[in-house]
Amino acid sequence: MQDLHTLYEKVQNGTRLTPEDALTLGTQGDFLTLAALADERSKALNGTRVSFLIDRNINYTNICNVICRFCAFYRPKGHKQAWELTYEQIDQKIKETLELHGTQILMQGGIHPDYKIDYYEQLVAHIKANHKIDLHAFSPPEIHYFAKHSGLSNVEALTRLKAAGLDSIPGGGAEILVDEVRERIAIGKCNSQEWLDVMEAAHSIGLRTTATMMFGHAETWAHRIEHMRKLRDLQDRTHGFISFIPWTFQPDNTALNPKLKKNTDVHIASSHEYLRVLATARLFLDNFQHIQVSALTQGLKIAQTGLRFGADDMGSVMLEENVVSSAGCDGAAKLEDDLMIKAILESGHTPFQRNTLYGEVNAERTRELLASLGTQSRFAAA
Repeated sequence: MQDLHTLYEKVQNGTRLTPEDALTLGTQGDFLTLAALADERSKALNGTRVSFLIDRNINYTNICNVICRFCAFYRPKGHKQAWELTYEQIDQKIKETLELHGTQILMQGGIHPDYKIDYYEQLVAHIKANHKIDLHAFSPPEIHYFAKHSGLSNVEALTRLKAAGLDSIPGGGAEILVDEVRERIAIGKCNSQEWLDVMEAAHSIGLRTTATMMFGHAETWAHRIEHMRKLRDLQDRTHGFISFIPWTFQPDNTALNPKLKKNTDVHIASSHEYLRVLATARLFLDNFQHIQVSALTQGLKIAQTGLRFGADDMGSVMLEENVVSSAGCDGAAKLEDDLMIKAILESGHTPFQRNTLYGEVNAERTRELLASLGTQSRFAAA
C-alpha cells in the first residue's frame, strides 16, 4: 500500500493524483483528513460561496426500450402504465417552474423506440419559442439512440438540436463507465465509450454538459476510480464538463434490490461511503471546477456535511422528480429554497442561486430569504 502521508503531501502540493493514488485515498485515507483536504481544494477553487439551483425535471415519456435493473421508472411501449406528455402538459409544467423562480428545465425520458431526431428538434424549438428558460436536456443514451435511429452522427444530431435551442446536456445514463458493470445492470443501453463519444461530440460544438456517477450497486471502488479517470481524461481534451454529480443507487422497487436473493453481490453505499466518494472526487477531478452534492438521495443533512467534503454546490430545489422517487426516494419533496439556504448558511458558507452555467441569478430574492431567516447582515449583503 502507498504511504498515506506521502499522498496527503502530494495533494497539498497540488500534484496530480494517479488513479492508484485516488484508489488508496478513497479506500484507506483517514476520513477527516480526506474531508480537510477536499474542503481546502474546494475553497481554493470556489471560495466560501455555495450555489443552489431551482429547476424541474420534466420526463416527456416513461416509455423505454432499455432494461435497466436499477430503474423503477421505465415502462415498455404498450404497457398500461406507459405515458407520453403533450406539449400542453409540458408548457404548464414550465409555466409553474418560472412562477416559482426556476431558471432551468432538466428534461429526460425513456429511450422511446419510435422517436427520431424530428421529435426532439420540434420539442426543443417549441419550448424555446414559448418560454424563457434554460433547457438542459437529453442524456447521452437518449442522444446515442435517436441519432443512430435517425441515420445521423452524434455531431449532426446535436448540431440540429443546438440550432433549435438546446442549451446544455445532462450527464444522465453514465451509471458506472465500465462495461463489465454496465452489462450487469442494464440491457440495451449505450456502452461506456458511446456515452463518452456523445459528450465529446457535444463539447466539440460548444454544448456544455454535466457528468454523473451512480454508485452503490454492483461496482467496486476500482470501478469508481476508472469512471472518474475517463471523465478526467475527456475533460483534459475538451474542458466541456460543467460539474460532477455523484449519487447513490436507490434500490426500492427495482430489479437490482439487494433484498432479492439474486442480488447478493449488490452493495448499497452508506452515507459515510458517499462522503468518501465525494472527497475523493474533489481531489482526483482536478480539472472540474464544481462538485455537486446529492440532497435528493442523501437528504439535506448529509448534503450539508458534503459541503465540508469538497462540494461547492447543493444541487437543485427540484420542483418535480419522477425517476429516483419511483425507487422509493422522496428527498425532492422536502427541498425548498429557504431550507436550502439555511443549510448552506449553517455549514459556514454563503448561498447564491445559480443558473446552469453557475452564473448568479435572483440575487434580490435570495437576500429577501436570508432576511426572513433572520441571518446576519454580512450574509444578506454577500
